[in-house]
Amino acid sequence: MIPTEFAPAIADRMREEHHALAARWFERLLALLPVDAKEIFPSESLLDHVPALILEISQYLRQPADEAIAANTAILDKARELGALRHGQRASLHQVLREYQLLGGVLLTFVLEEMDCMSAAPRASDAVRLVSRLNDAVCVLTHATVETFVTLYVRTIEDQSARLEEFTRMASHEWRQPLGALQFGIGLLRRGALDPDKTSRTIESLERMVAHLVDLTKKLETVARMRADDNPVMQQVSITVVASEAARQLREMADARGVDVRLAENLPTVVVDVGRLELTFVNLLSNAIKYSDPTKPSRFVEVTGREDGQDRCWIEVRDNGIGIPANTLPAIFQPFTRGHADRGEWAQVTGVGLGLSIVEECVRAMHGEVDVQSVEGDGTTFILRLPLRPAGGAGPSAAVGPV
Repeated sequence: MIPTEFAPAIADRMREEHHALAARWFERLLALLPVDAKEIFPSESLLDHVPALILEISQYLRQPADEAIAANTAILDKARELGALRHGQRASLHQVLREYQLLGGVLLTFVLEEMDCMSAAPRASDAVRLVSRLNDAVCVLTHATVETFVTLYVRTIEDQSARLEEFTRMASHEWRQPLGALQFGIGLLRRGALDPDKTSRTIESLERMVAHLVDLTKKLETVARMRADDNPVMQQVSITVVASEAARQLREMADARGVDVRLAENLPTVVVDVGRLELTFVNLLSNAIKYSDPTKPSRFVEVTGREDGQDRCWIEVRDNGIGIPANTLPAIFQPFTRGHADRGEWAQVTGVGLGLSIVEECVRAMHGEVDVQSVEGDGTTFILRLPLRPAGGAGPSAAVGPV
């Protein structure tokens, strides 16, 4: 073999076998990432990334011009997309690095196999140069992927830190007012300067403040638990069953306000974290009951739903309550936001504005989406879009089975 023919020959063989090499790498990758096989590359476009990367590496081996791969914007974009995908899948940096280490190992093994098949062995210097180019190419792609992965990781940490700081600030604000009222009321009672009627009213006020603090604390505990639960138990369940349980918990509240809770029969069946789904319905139904319109002769909240034919379902929770002002709709899912904070006393509603924030957290954790439509004076509709089963087709936990 003429020395100058060695690299082109290997490059041509790599180009011919790039799909087989990608499949070999994919098999080794399955044991590395903590996701289902269908999630590693959830689209045809992403599935083509690794074969495309191998083709680019083969071209670099054939024509090792300076900065050849580093200057190829299209191929670097594919490497960056891979970094974004792995970040979204919550892979670790070690896993990303190991992924490229596996790719480099597969390609190096291929080069050695091809050398064994050649009729004439290449010179050692040519083999070393080709392996060096191979390592350089893999390193350039690794750097592009890791840079994107780390950038997104840092951004996530910064966002979480900002959310925690804002959450702590708002929680402190919410605690401060009732605690101040408690301190003031206790001082009045301790001095014994109140007549019996004022003493009774003061005690009732203190009881309301304590109930308010208990409610706030429970809501904050719920939010903290949800954010800490990265391994929910998945179950196959009818949405009708879950919504019915939520309605049962709120029956006394609904009866007291004269609200008819209507649940459609035969709602879709899903594989889902039942705890989060139930908490979603409890908060949505509770909100609808709280903000029912006492001036209307008939008050209701209804749950309807359907499958959309694309492995997802649409669930609507609709009421004919007082509605949400248009100017507060954009912020309705933010913590400590209440659509009618200025009308709480008129509507006889108490709360801390965490219910819809919890709904948004739950739905996002179930890989779904939630929207709201509302007309002040007419009513409100919350629309949930949920997958019928977890991404990758994972079924319910064998430990619990269907509900």
